[in-house]
Amino acid sequence: QVQLVESGGGLVQPGGSLRLACAASGSIERGNIMRWYRQAPGKQRELVAAITSGGTITYSESVKGRFTIARADGKITMHLQMNSLKPEDTAVYYCNLWTISKEYWGQGTQVTVSS
Repeated sequence: QVQLVESGGGLVQPGGSLRLACAASGSIERGNIMRWYRQAPGKQRELVAAITSGGTITYSESVKGRFTIARADGKITMHLQMNSLKPEDTAVYYCNLWTISKEYWGQGTQVTVSS
């Protein structure tokens, strides 16, 4: 059974930074993709950033240049460094692990950007 646990959310002023973490436990298949999604109130869940087990990275246009995704496969952890945060970044951020056989989700962590 794979479990994902996010941490690092909180309240930050516009222009500030936060670092989210996702720790995965359990038996994880190789050839996976780890992703961050977010969902703001009244909006659909959207992909923020993704990183494959081979190190290929993609970002949504809305966060490119401000957010950085990284992973440490020794412990199967993933981070999202979020800089220059804007009020429109306010959302619940979810960790996602995709494997060829199954997809897993964390419980989400709230990020609020407000003065």
